[in-house]
Amino acid sequence: MASMNYRVIDRETYYRKGVFRHFSEDCKCSTSMTARIDVTDLAAFSERTGTKFYINFLYILSKVLNSREDYRMGYLWQTGELICYDVIHPTQYVFHEDTETCTPVYTEYDADYERFCAGALRDLEAAKKTREYGLDAAGHPNWFDASYISWLSYDALHIELPDGYLYFLPIINWGKYREENGRLVMPVTVRLNHAVADGYLVANVFRLLEQEIALLVRR
Repeated sequence: MASMNYRVIDRETYYRKGVFRHFSEDCKCSTSMTARIDVTDLAAFSERTGTKFYINFLYILSKVLNSREDYRMGYLWQTGELICYDVIHPTQYVFHEDTETCTPVYTEYDADYERFCAGALRDLEAAKKTREYGLDAAGHPNWFDASYISWLSYDALHIELPDGYLYFLPIINWGKYREENGRLVMPVTVRLNHAVADGYLVANVFRLLEQEIALLVRR
């Protein structure tokens, strides 16, 4: 069973104290950004090693979001506490061609590349056997949304949540990669709540993704 451990953040000493108060009380909102990242080397690595590009990117994404506390924040509405999870895990999705519906797939993050990839593939295969939506957010509080939009290499995407809803876990989408100037680029959208993240922290996800791609393909 995946860990759900967390620590409560002291709001008085929280380094984003003023920003958190403003965007959790006065102006509740999110910030999202779409950018294209270079995945040429990751595509080549996947082909060379006989591995799945999608799973490789999911691993990199999960590693990036676990690398910094700002991306592992949560909010306990029952007690009004700001928390930081020890680890967060990806909720991926299976699309069923026959029903044109999706099934959420809860996959546990593992820093070990081989173990993570094996688990993610196993979870996907199991989910292909059902057509139930199967969402269990209450039972998976430290899972972030990781959704691949496989039909389009889009230029912009925006995820909206109800006004005033303090949801702090990342929501990440990405689309098909396409060739531009001899390189393969892929659109990625990062959504974070503004109370725990600003433009720098959102933009930093893209920088870290390309950094981790460079590390993985050197294996």
